[in-house]
Amino acid sequence: MAGPLQGFKVIEMAGLGPAPFAGMLMADLGAEVICIDRIAPPEHDLHSIHSKVLRRNKQSIALNLKQPLAIDAVLRLIESADVLIEGFRPGVMEKLGLSPEICLARQPRLVFGRMTGWGQTGPLAQAAGHDINYIALSSALHAIGTPDQPLPPLNLVGDFGGGGMLLVAGVLAAALNARATGKGQVVDAAMTDGSALLMGLMYARLSEGQWRDERGQNMLDGAAHFYGTYRCADGKWIALGSIEPQFYALLIEKSGLTHVDQSQQRDSSTWPAMRQQLERIFATRTRQEWCEVMEGTDVCFAPVLSMTEAPLHPHNVARQTFCEVQGVLQPSVAPRFSQTPTAAIRAPVATGAHTIDILRQLGYSTSDIEALQRT
Repeated sequence: MAGPLQGFKVIEMAGLGPAPFAGMLMADLGAEVICIDRIAPPEHDLHSIHSKVLRRNKQSIALNLKQPLAIDAVLRLIESADVLIEGFRPGVMEKLGLSPEICLARQPRLVFGRMTGWGQTGPLAQAAGHDINYIALSSALHAIGTPDQPLPPLNLVGDFGGGGMLLVAGVLAAALNARATGKGQVVDAAMTDGSALLMGLMYARLSEGQWRDERGQNMLDGAAHFYGTYRCADGKWIALGSIEPQFYALLIEKSGLTHVDQSQQRDSSTWPAMRQQLERIFATRTRQEWCEVMEGTDVCFAPVLSMTEAPLHPHNVARQTFCEVQGVLQPSVAPRFSQTPTAAIRAPVATGAHTIDILRQLGYSTSDIEALQRT
């Protein structure tokens, strides 16, 4: 692999959600990412029923972690690794014999990244949960939805934004420190912490009296007529973000609104009536017709595209924002680098695809390799 993380080695304890996403991000950017998968019959292979996109650009070794010899193999891999990431409940790695203390004893520069929902400590640390629960506790879910009901924003805010992205930022920061000091450390990345962090702007506005702690009452949560979505004549939707006065003026002009006092743009008492006017106007033309009027202008406009439509949009095509690998449509590698461009995406790794090669590189004998492959 090419990319800015070339020469960087990551061990990923295979799982679901944010930790695999973090591993994918680092693999996309050129890191050597080796998944420690569990040996399991095909019908029990999690990767055959969940998204394989998160396994692209990786290697896989399948081990039975109940075997002492398998734990030894993981520790041998760690000796040459920069980072280990895991997404188990607190204490699971310790029970396996792979605690941070044991791993750091084998590789003092190791960054031990721990990805959980509630965090390594706190009264909820051992409770089960999913994205929706973590963002509920952090207040992010409360702020998203209609006035009548909070609505989960897929699992983008907890799992991937406040989870996987936070983990990557944490382990890369710790890895820079380890290269400077020679000392690794544990990174405790929790989705409750990360999704709370994503709410920073809203908390700042709340403290300034510029945000109401209710859904559908604020400029960025759908209340403002100039920042929201509108249904068109064909049932499709458009999105507006005309916040700045000059962009708002252009919206007024191109939409055909008349008798508008633009100085009242931020007066929330005017928003419901203005929204009703815009709803009537946008319902008179199709989405494509509004694209012809507004797309590419400073209105701050975009069509709301479906997952099948987005890869076909000319802007996404020009930037190659999406790609297809072995028939699987998926987002391309991001961000982009001028001096260390990333390589083409490799197909998702099959469970255990590199087991024999990796074990041989670690110095295991043929008999040991056979033993390590037993369930």
